[in-house]
Amino acid sequence: MKIATFNVNSIRIRLPIVLQWLEQHRPDVLCLQETKVPDELFPTLPFAGSGYHLAYRGMKSYNGVAVLSRKEPESVYYGFEDGAPELDDVRLMRIMIDGISIINTYVPNGFKIDSPKYTYKLGWYTRLRLYFEKHLSPDRPAVWCGDMNVAPEPIDVHSPEKHLKHVCYHEDARRAYKETLAWGFVDVFRKLYPDRQQFTFWDYLRPSSLDKNKGWRIDHILATRPMADKCTKVEVDIEPRRAMSPSDHTFLWAEFST
Repeated sequence: MKIATFNVNSIRIRLPIVLQWLEQHRPDVLCLQETKVPDELFPTLPFAGSGYHLAYRGMKSYNGVAVLSRKEPESVYYGFEDGAPELDDVRLMRIMIDGISIINTYVPNGFKIDSPKYTYKLGWYTRLRLYFEKHLSPDRPAVWCGDMNVAPEPIDVHSPEKHLKHVCYHEDARRAYKETLAWGFVDVFRKLYPDRQQFTFWDYLRPSSLDKNKGWRIDHILATRPMADKCTKVEVDIEPRRAMSPSDHTFLWAEFST
C-alpha cells in the first residue's frame, strides 16, 4: 500500500499539480491538507475520471482536509468527536481501508509562542492523543499523516539554533508532538533513514529557500508498529515544489507491504 500526504495550500490553485502527481505515482491513498475551500465548492469534477474515491471537509480561506483513495473507504469520520464546539472537523479526518485506519491531520500552526493560538496548538495535540486512545490501538494497523507543523529534531530544520522560539520548533511544541507519538506511533521516515536530512516545506517568504535547501520537515507519516514494521520505502518528491504556482510544501509518500 502506497500512502502519500501533501499540504496543497489551496486545492483549486494547486489542482493541476495534484492531478499530475496522481497520474504519475498512483498512490493507494493521498491525504491533502489546507484545501481552503468550502464543501460546496470543492472541485470534485476533475477527479471524477481519476479512478479515486474522494472524501473531504473544508471551509473558506483556510483549513480543510481531503482524502483520495483508489478503494472506497469502509468508513469516514471527521473531527475529534469530543463534543467541543470548535470547527476542528476541517482539520482532522479518519478513514478505514482494508481494516487499516488512516488519519489525516492539519495541525494548527500556533502563530506565536505568546499567543492563545499557540496554547491551542499544544492542547490540540493533547486532544489528538485522547482521540487515538479512544478510537485506535497501538497493536492494530494505523497510519497517521499530514502537516504536523512540528520539526521534531535539530536535523529536521535548517539553522535550528535560530528557531528555538519558532512555533514549529519550540521545545513545548516538540514535546507535545512526541508525547502524542509515544501513544504508539513510529516516524517511518526516521526509522528507515535515521541520519538523512530531508525537508518537506520551504518558506514562500524566502524566495531562495528551496535552492539553498533552507527548509523544514514538518510533514510526516507515522504508523503503529504493525504497519511500521512493514514500511519498505519513504520518499519526498521535491519536483512539485519547483512547479509553476507551487505549494510551499511538497509530497511525502511511504510504501507498506500489506
